[in-house]
Order: sequence, then structure tokens, then C-alpha cells
Amino acid sequence: MSNLIIVSFLIFIVAVTMTMVGKGGGNFYVVILAMANIPMHEAATTGQFILFSASVAAMIIFQKNKSVSWMLVILIGTFTALSAFLGGYFSHLFSSFSLKLIFAFMLLIAGIVMLIPVSENKANAKNKHFGIINIKSGDEIYNINLWIALPITILTGFASGMVGVSGGSFLVPLMVLACGVSMYTAVGTASTLIAATAFMGFIGHAMQGDFSPSYAIPLAIITIIGGIMGGKFSLKSKPKHLKKLFAYTNWMAALFMIFNAFYTKGII
Repeated sequence: MSNLIIVSFLIFIVAVTMTMVGKGGGNFYVVILAMANIPMHEAATTGQFILFSASVAAMIIFQKNKSVSWMLVILIGTFTALSAFLGGYFSHLFSSFSLKLIFAFMLLIAGIVMLIPVSENKANAKNKHFGIINIKSGDEIYNINLWIALPITILTGFASGMVGVSGGSFLVPLMVLACGVSMYTAVGTASTLIAATAFMGFIGHAMQGDFSPSYAIPLAIITIIGGIMGGKFSLKSKPKHLKKLFAYTNWMAALFMIFNAFYTKGII
């Protein structure tokens, strides 16, 4: 019981802070669940389920503030969700040890990506080229380079679904740098994309029999509350300072996961 209380508290904190910057927090959920001695495959499944719950709650808050670009959701989300499903389904081809190392590598990359300076690049969409489309969001027009956006989203979705993370650390910089949308729109849209990715990844894992409702549903309720609070805080805050903190904690989590992988393997 005390173990569940500690896990619930940590997951609530993650749900609030991560939804503020559109990262979701799936990586931290899996780390927390792994620390609670939950098997890696079950931890990935539970992480996807509670991530989906938090992201939907945050998405509702962002949508009320008109910070979600549904055209981007359809364009990027379709490819991300389908590849996440395949990642979740084929995750059993890898051992728990391999998944932990892959997960640690993704954490390291996520930390690096989050430290890349991103600015609100509002584009003039008069010139069109093959592979570049224009999307209007509110009063702004953005250029979407499909040659960059689609390959990254497919790879991100597959890897995210396989290890039980959201891919939000990659989606926000992708939308700002490759798609040219504002940070504000990117965070709101990422919450919707994360929800789609997490749901498809969860289904892929659940089909392998790794879902435990008695543990996942109470945690999902907690993340819904956290997602609502995080979404409201995001609309009143600037996430640039939090990104540095998240990058450093990502690296700490990656080091822990590497240690945990080698320790459980009996190597150290």
C-alpha cells in the first residue's frame, strides 16, 4: 500500500510538470514503475495507459484555449500512431534488458533535443515546393516540410510505442523547427499527438497480455488530475526554464535505467 502511495505521488508530479511542456512524461512513468519492481513489459503497458489518460486531460484544456492545430494532429498523428502500434506489438522481440538500454538511449537523445534552442518561426506561405505544404492555424500560416517531418515522426512513433514513452520530447522541437509553428501551438498539439501515440502503443502491448487494470486504472485517475493542472499551468507559464531541468532529469533517468539493466542482468 505504501509503495502504491509513493508511486502515485511521483506520477502525479510528473503528470503536472511534463504536460506543461508537451512532453507527456511517459519516460518518467516507466522509470517510476520499473523502480517499483514492475516487469518492464507491464511497466511499458501501464506507462502508455496512464500517459494516454493525462494527455487527453491536457488536450481538453489546450483545445479550450485554441492551442491545438488539428491539421497537424491529422498529418503527423496518423503516421505516429500507426508506427507506435507496430512498436508496441513487436516489443516482445526484444528482451527486457534490450528494452531498458533502448529506453536509456532515447532518454539521452530526448535530453539533447530539449536543449536545442527553439524559437517561434512564423512562416510566409506564399512559395510552395514539392514536399512542402502550408497549414493555417488561427491567424498564422506555417510551412510543413514533409521530407523532414514524416520520417522523424515514423521513427519516433515506433520507438516510443516499443518502450512505452510518448515521443513528446521530439514532437515539440519537430513542430517548431521543421514545421515552423509557435511554441505555444506546438505544446498544445503535442498533447493531442501524445494521446494518439500512447493509445496505439498501449493497444499493441495489451494484445500481448501485459495490462494490469487493478494497478493502471487508479494511476490513470491520478494522471488525469495532473494533466488538467499541468495544462492550466502551461497556459500561464513559459516552459524554457523547465526544459533545462527536464533535460538534466532525463539524463539522470537514463543513467539509472542503464544501471538497473546491468544490475538485474547480474553484470554489476
